[in-house]
Amino acid sequence: MNADSAPTAAAEPRDAAGRPPVRAATPADAEAITRMRSAYVLSAPFTEDWVRQCTDELAPRLTPEGDARAFVVDAPDGTMAACALGLIHPVLPAPAYPRGRAARVQIVATQPEFRRRGYAQAVLSALLDHLTDVEDVTLFELHTSPEAAPLYRELGFSGSPALMRMTRHRQRAGAVPGAQPDSTWMPPPQYADSLPRAAAYVCLYVTDEDDRPLQLHSVYSPGHPWHMIGGAMDLGERPWDAVVRECREETGMTAAGPPRLLATVFGLPREQRPYSTLQLIFDGGRLTDEQIRGITLNPREHDEARVLPLAEWEALMPARDFVRLRAVEEARRTGVAAYVDTWGNA
Repeated sequence: MNADSAPTAAAEPRDAAGRPPVRAATPADAEAITRMRSAYVLSAPFTEDWVRQCTDELAPRLTPEGDARAFVVDAPDGTMAACALGLIHPVLPAPAYPRGRAARVQIVATQPEFRRRGYAQAVLSALLDHLTDVEDVTLFELHTSPEAAPLYRELGFSGSPALMRMTRHRQRAGAVPGAQPDSTWMPPPQYADSLPRAAAYVCLYVTDEDDRPLQLHSVYSPGHPWHMIGGAMDLGERPWDAVVRECREETGMTAAGPPRLLATVFGLPREQRPYSTLQLIFDGGRLTDEQIRGITLNPREHDEARVLPLAEWEALMPARDFVRLRAVEEARRTGVAAYVDTWGNA
């Protein structure tokens, strides 16, 4: 799904009230919607065979008996300026979804020459209003890009771009405008399932007595060849307990407290990892040469423990790994905890 970007001088469709003239799509619009998806949503455009196949699949689903609903804005030349497509599907009923009807917003797309005109918001608003008021859908989901996420948050969606959700109820006749439905409570497991996913990790920053960082060489992660002691937290595990466990498993050492947090590192969802990451990095102190020589590595995870001056690590690891290491070093040196939120951007 795309966000509207810079406008051009193309003619601008508007109705008599000055609004984008949105209309409901029909089966005859299936090919144009498919081509909009191919050109502006997918990472690689369809071949003509795939255009025909998807058009033939979509057309009957855009009938009243089908599960697809779409709204479009027509361009002056008869092409499609913008469209929004949703697919209705059943879910198990619950207080928040009393009819057990949900919809996935599959496509929101605008031709480049008609962007920044409000068309994307117009077709999407029409789609959501129709699904809520006519189809009695109460749960909405979509996947989008970080750039387009603000549009959907304005309309009530929440969560990460990898999975944004919204519950929305039809306004009952005679109800006070803006009033909440009879009950917005949902069972705790259902509420938990609606929250964005995140994975939690812990790390232990250790140096020698000259403040040179110690890093472990991975045998299983060529993308992150050198990293700090640490790993993913187990379900129900407290962060410092996870540090103690990971330190023992990876080095044979026992991490000595009290816990001192040096940095928090956040990573956005990525294509192959549809969840956020949160790393808590603790100070593991300074080790003597004898303690460093006594490190016992787990050969299934690491094959070397190395100590180097901070500057020499830059050439041995990806840029984002070094940004994290430098931020942690500065946090220990200055006594000011670091916050890094570009982990998933590099």
